[in-house]
Amino acid sequence: MEHIVQTRKKKRKVWTITRNTLLAIATLLLTWVGFHHAITVYEKSKYPAPGHLVEVDNKNMHVYTRGEGEHTILLLPGLGTSAPVLDFEPLINELAKSHRVVVVEPFGYGWSDQTNKERSVENIVEEVRTALKQANVTGPYILMPHSVSGIYSMYYANQYPDEVEAIIGNDITLPQALAYFNEGAPSMPTFMSMLAPTGVTRLLSYSSPDQFLPAADKGTYTDDNLKMMTLLSAWKGLNKNVVHETNEMENNIQKTIDMSFSTDLPVLLFARERKDKVSVDGKTNLTFYESQLSHVKTSKLIPLEGHHYLHWTQYKEMSEQINRFIDLIERH
Repeated sequence: MEHIVQTRKKKRKVWTITRNTLLAIATLLLTWVGFHHAITVYEKSKYPAPGHLVEVDNKNMHVYTRGEGEHTILLLPGLGTSAPVLDFEPLINELAKSHRVVVVEPFGYGWSDQTNKERSVENIVEEVRTALKQANVTGPYILMPHSVSGIYSMYYANQYPDEVEAIIGNDITLPQALAYFNEGAPSMPTFMSMLAPTGVTRLLSYSSPDQFLPAADKGTYTDDNLKMMTLLSAWKGLNKNVVHETNEMENNIQKTIDMSFSTDLPVLLFARERKDKVSVDGKTNLTFYESQLSHVKTSKLIPLEGHHYLHWTQYKEMSEQINRFIDLIERH
């Protein structure tokens, strides 16, 4: 009997310790989440949007404009770029010397709100167009997409050709790329969308800030820029819109797979030289882009060494080449 009593006491003690440990962990997590949201509110008040917040579908979208000129270059970000305006800054500084440069931060990016609307190519393009209209930024535009925004720019140029003067691709994804390389579309577990609201991305930004910052030479970005970029990564990293956009990529590709650049639409493509991306039949990034430009009257393909985010290190070269290409367009 005494043995049974002792066993029960031990079980109760183990249960009490387990319960108290779980309660302590839950309290710690709730405290952290509360701190994360409180400090985020403070940070957002201290670092307001540098551009204009305009209303799109009853939400705020951030539109940033710099420079003046006859041509308007619209920069569109790659998938998951937490702070597009800050990320593009060196390129903006160069291009704005001769042109009007505009960055529209999609929902879930930068200082823009998040949305519950599907991240379909149709919605994304219409939101960008509405934001431009609300900000009184008139076209036609020279679209300069990075990465996945190549798909959206292809759709934009095909649906609204009168609004697009030219396309300048920054190592872009095009709808035909996956079939060309026999690859599948990326996907992301839905639970990843909880990392931002629970403060996990903030913890990561504290512990490993470099993974959220551009791999650029020292001095390319100001200290203030890098600080704000880290903060926006804590606010927005892998939020629900980015996760949904990733998982919608296959559908967006299928909707645009039969689209191509118009014969009369000037196209300049910057391509990251990737010697590792070669299939058994000799396909490379360059051969793919060449296949996409073969029918375009005014086109140019420029290989550049660097990261997929070419503008981190090649912003000066890109700006010079863009100016030459725009001069070519004007002569034609």
